Amino acid sequence: MKRFHAILAIAVPAALGSWASLAPAHAAPPTVTPSPGYDARLQEQRSAPVIYQPEAPAAKAAPRRRPKRTH
Repeated sequence: MKRFHAILAIAVPAALGSWASLAPAHAAPPTVTPSPGYDARLQEQRSAPVIYQPEAPAAKAAPRRRPKRTH
């Protein structure tokens, strides 16, 4: 019976550990964690009115005319 308990004491944590390793990781690098200052600036930027200024259309260069050939 002691041997059964010893094997069980080794096998159960090993099985749980291998099963837990299949779960997806939820860690995030420090650059992904939310920053209060950045979030505040983003909210300010989003709430600011958007002003669009139309751009002047680009002028197309007229193609050069070739002089007429005379024979």
